[in-house]
Amino acid sequence: MALTFAIGDVHGCDDKLAALIACCEDFGRGRETRFVLLGDYVDRGPDSRAVVHRLMRSGALCLKGNHEDLLLAARDGGDDAVADWMVNGAPATLASYRARTVHDLPPDHVAWMRALPLFHDDGRRYFVHAGIDFGRPLDRQDPHTLLWTRGGAEGPDPGRLIVHGHTPQRSGTPERAPHRLNLDTAAVLGGPLTAAAFDDETIAPVAFLTHDGRLTRL
Repeated sequence: MALTFAIGDVHGCDDKLAALIACCEDFGRGRETRFVLLGDYVDRGPDSRAVVHRLMRSGALCLKGNHEDLLLAARDGGDDAVADWMVNGAPATLASYRARTVHDLPPDHVAWMRALPLFHDDGRRYFVHAGIDFGRPLDRQDPHTLLWTRGGAEGPDPGRLIVHGHTPQRSGTPERAPHRLNLDTAAVLGGPLTAAAFDDETIAPVAFLTHDGRLTRL
């Protein structure tokens, strides 16, 4: 039986990402494993370049986050877009690339970010960066909502468990709600980087794993 590991917001924390992937691989030893990353690989943390480099070569399914969206808007837009990115963690990203401006970033890294999908639907879970509008069908979601919405009220069961990040949980533990699961456990703010493990038989996660080796079976 295959396992899917969903990983919350990384934000340049490459050491935590490497450690968490190793923990997941150890947990899934002997089984087929898949990885879904929920976006926000860059900004704020110390090593955005290493994170992107690692993920580009990993074979993982990586979704776009609002921070990748901010970076691309800064590259494509004017001064306002650059200023918006700068106040949202860009200096740390530029430092990791030893770049002066967004136009100095490696073209292959920028192209990779452009190609990131906004969601992944495996038939049981709907993986996305920020969340959804529960008042609209899943096939009619607005891209801005998928990248930027903040938790909040739920509506009718959308027919999937919504697995997302984006809103950091200062508690260091995932936020569980009836129809959604938030895996942003504030890694860049000193919290753990967290993965949820899913199997092919159930909708809910079977375990949570953190980069420092903690395992919670559910």
